[in-house]
Amino acid sequence: MFLDYFALGLLFFVALVIFYGVIAIHDIPYEIAKKRNHPQQDALHIAGWVSLFTLHAIWPFLWIWATLYREDRGWGFSNGKKRELVLEGEVKELMEKVDNLNQRLSQLESPSAETDNTKSAEATSASSTTAPSDKNSPQQEA
Repeated sequence: MFLDYFALGLLFFVALVIFYGVIAIHDIPYEIAKKRNHPQQDALHIAGWVSLFTLHAIWPFLWIWATLYREDRGWGFSNGKKRELVLEGEVKELMEKVDNLNQRLSQLESPSAETDNTKSAEATSASSTTAPSDKNSPQQEA
């Protein structure tokens, strides 16, 4: 009689461990996705729960889906060296533009440009102040 109860207890224990094991295993792709900062980790988590109802038939595909993405290289389908070369060319272009803008700025801020600007500003202010005063001057009325 004792062996019957022991066998029944062992059967429940094994069934419980298998049930818990299946639930724990279904979440492995989600944990991988979370660790890799996968952009679709919520979808992987839901698909993991759906895989419980399909008896884990889609679970290998979830594993592949979770492991395809890495934060440092993205989906892993592109060549990193090509991207680096493109970025290096863009940086060179931007550096040239900055140098050109700095040259133009230094030309605009140079002392000769300032004196030319002040001379023209003085000339316009002098001509605008003398013209109205000539019309109303007392010497012309007399």
